[in-house]
Amino acid sequence: MTPLRVFITGASSGLGAALARQYAAQGATLGLLARRGEALAALIATLPNPQQHRAYPADVRDHAAIDDAAQAFLAHAGGVDVVIANAGISAGTLTEYAEDMPVFADIIATNVTATAATFAPFIAAMRAQRTPGRLVGIGSVAGIRGLPGAGAYSASKAAVISYCEALRLEVKRYDIRVVTICPGYIDTPMTQINPYPMPFLMAPEKFAARALRVIDAGSSYAVIPWQMGVVAKLLRVLPNSVFDRAFSKAPHKPRKSAGAAAPH
Repeated sequence: MTPLRVFITGASSGLGAALARQYAAQGATLGLLARRGEALAALIATLPNPQQHRAYPADVRDHAAIDDAAQAFLAHAGGVDVVIANAGISAGTLTEYAEDMPVFADIIATNVTATAATFAPFIAAMRAQRTPGRLVGIGSVAGIRGLPGAGAYSASKAAVISYCEALRLEVKRYDIRVVTICPGYIDTPMTQINPYPMPFLMAPEKFAARALRVIDAGSSYAVIPWQMGVVAKLLRVLPNSVFDRAFSKAPHKPRKSAGAAAPH
């Protein structure tokens, strides 16, 4: 079996680093993009065959930088088989606070717009290949229903889910498969600040192992772990009145700008 060529954003820690380790263990050639160049280099140094991987320090909000990294990786690897738009940020937001609007904008730009900007430079290369490529978007169970105190994050992940669904239909004729993976609670720096219980919390390496199976199968949509998939299905069908009673007083993720000026 020919080793895969895999490009991952948000690869310096958390889910991205776990996915990189799983793919490297299978012999894949990796292109890893994240803002923290030193962390990327340190990660690559721990991987099998470090000389065949490439680090691309960049902010996913810089679309020109993503395109440059994509072209460099395509030239290095001779093509691409899997692109994982994993980069994402999370913070509590409250619309009543004017100072939360830049945080809201950053979350949308990083989680949604950058997903499209990550996929765009690779589609032509995938069309030219004989083997079907995979474009993988990372959604979240938080995108199923809007959660109080996390309006920006919930909105961004709902957008990723819908965007990937649209993209799946657009590129199907090219034999490119779009895979949407919605994690539940995974033990990463993003969730470690949550001041509330997290049911079915999963280690990132365990998540990555399951994610690779989903990606390899070309599944269109999966929730990991499966228990959160059951929760997601229940959330989809709950009437608004029931959902509102259950979640109106749910604890909030800490706001990035907490302690700033009064609401407008």
